[in-house]
Amino acid sequence: MKRAASALFVVLLGLLCVAVPSSAAPASSTSTGGEMDPLGAARAAGLPPTIKVGTEGVYPPFSYHGGTGSGLTGYDVDVMNAIGKHLGVKVEYVETPFTSMFAALEAGRFDVVANQITFNEERNARYDLSDPYVETTGVLVVRKDETRIKTIADLKGKRSAQNITSNWAEVAKKAGATVVPVDDMALAIDNLEQGRVDALVNDKLAIRNYLATKKDAGVKVVAETDDVSRSVLAARKGSGYLPQLNKAIADLKADGTLDKIYAKYFGAERKQTSTLQVMKDNAWPMARAALTKTIPLTAISFAIGMVIALAVGLMRMSKQPVVSGIARLYISFIRGTPLLVQLFLIFYALPQLGVKIEPFLAAVIAFSVNVGGYAAEIVRSSVESLPKGQWEAASTVGMDYATTLRRIILPQAARTAVPPLSNTLISLVKDTSLAAVILVTELFQQARLAAAPSFEFLALFGMAAVYYWVICLVLSFVQSRTETRLNRFVAA
Repeated sequence: MKRAASALFVVLLGLLCVAVPSSAAPASSTSTGGEMDPLGAARAAGLPPTIKVGTEGVYPPFSYHGGTGSGLTGYDVDVMNAIGKHLGVKVEYVETPFTSMFAALEAGRFDVVANQITFNEERNARYDLSDPYVETTGVLVVRKDETRIKTIADLKGKRSAQNITSNWAEVAKKAGATVVPVDDMALAIDNLEQGRVDALVNDKLAIRNYLATKKDAGVKVVAETDDVSRSVLAARKGSGYLPQLNKAIADLKADGTLDKIYAKYFGAERKQTSTLQVMKDNAWPMARAALTKTIPLTAISFAIGMVIALAVGLMRMSKQPVVSGIARLYISFIRGTPLLVQLFLIFYALPQLGVKIEPFLAAVIAFSVNVGGYAAEIVRSSVESLPKGQWEAASTVGMDYATTLRRIILPQAARTAVPPLSNTLISLVKDTSLAAVILVTELFQQARLAAAPSFEFLALFGMAAVYYWVICLVLSFVQSRTETRLNRFVAA
């Protein structure tokens, strides 16, 4: 089975070679003298020419998509744009789930976090935190018919929906509440309105925006927290960015820019869009995400995964203990660990070893090796289901191992393998939704981006489900046609 081992080695080496070059890109550059433009001046002051900023994109009014597939907007986005303009540097946004925000920062996926990061001493010890650009308090939110909870102290023994990495989760926990983890504020409010939790604690400005946007909201504010939340920008420890960021924040406060941005988002009435209009506005952006991300990610990952599966499946059948042992270990690891963990290992852990892979490529690698682990057993069982006499007959007429596989074994094994492999492919289509955690804006993430400011979860997630269903229906049709074609010369 040396050929099988060699094939697997070539595939894995190729993937690694594609991945490694992206880690060689410099994080920043410095001016080497001569007359400096604003960009060069910023670099000389210790800032990269383009600041990559991590933000959620699903946290209105601070960071969200305005509708109709538009780009990022929000208070934090406008503040960061103003800072970038003031410093003479470009600003590029990297949308990241808040639960992964600091892991992505430490992995070098971006330079600064602008996402209502609350100052506390623990964060200050680990990261570079800027001076505050806005101060607010937290509020306690309950359902409109709730009468038991009136103060923060009443949270004791109650269930509070919180993002577990936020400062507000600590407030709820200190009050004695049982913290129910959620990804973002929109989902926390949805769980509260449906009675799955008793309360939530969140930023006063964010809740004010929600109540102004949704006139028929089923929640109310009953109390404010005693502490003041100071929102800051966060960078890696020792980044050297703080002097420039702090000066920019001070200058923008002095010239009234921050006050104007504040008034834009918190001083005006927010317009509510109808459900039908939200669906119309987001139908094409979601379809585009499916066509440009979900489907290509599925196709590429499945194709590479099948190459890996064939090599590993044949290695698994080897009579050489070392070769079969390597295949068993690979299959055991892939099937014994969650796909989500595999994605995190490739995207967030490998940069600590100097291997930095771009989001889409990282998703392709993770999904490919995952498909390879599961499909390898399908390949093995399909090959082993054939009578041993097939091998013997091929050997008798002088066929070597490779020719026997290509001309005799694999064509017959394909008929048995198509149904389970089709199930693997359909599962992969749905698993691509996990790529959102490593910054790939595929179909499901696009639905989340649209649902965050509109709170139209039923309409938008229902649309996403229909898109996935249509893709899977097409694949099921292709499976049926393929089975019919492969069985046309099989005797009944």
